[in-house]
Amino acid sequence: MPDIVTIRAATHEDLPALHPVIERAYRGETARQGWTHEADLLEGRRTDLETLEAIVADPAQRLLIGEQDGVVIGCVNLADKGDGLAYLGLLCVDPTLQTAGMGRQLLAAAEACARDQLGADRIEMTVIDVRHRLIAWYERRGYVQTGERRDFVFPVEPPLFMTVLVKRLV
Repeated sequence: MPDIVTIRAATHEDLPALHPVIERAYRGETARQGWTHEADLLEGRRTDLETLEAIVADPAQRLLIGEQDGVVIGCVNLADKGDGLAYLGLLCVDPTLQTAGMGRQLLAAAEACARDQLGADRIEMTVIDVRHRLIAWYERRGYVQTGERRDFVFPVEPPLFMTVLVKRLV
């Protein structure tokens, strides 16, 4: 049985505790303790406090955090793209806690939030196309590859591309 995670909207006060969790989950040696990292593909910071502050302040976005016993363990970001479409990103769980079902709980909460708060009938995300295991994880949860491939957000060598996945929300 997965550990229970309390999921709620992040506040500005949560961000100093959340930011290092995001960095540990995506980049650097600590990220390699989990399976969803980008540490073998990218170096440097994943995000910064200013970006997280802007997300929390934006009425078209939701940053949900997961807590366990009062400790921030992960997050997920949603953005209202209009016309019934929500964009999902920044889904992460502290690498030392991955594989316990917390990511699934955050994803389910994000889908409910997209549907109930943003009025979305579908949700879209992008995943680095060489992360086949992660893409398969999303596919097992109902996401479908659209066939669309986008450029990575900033130039890197070798070049990276993003696979677009979509799920209809019921």
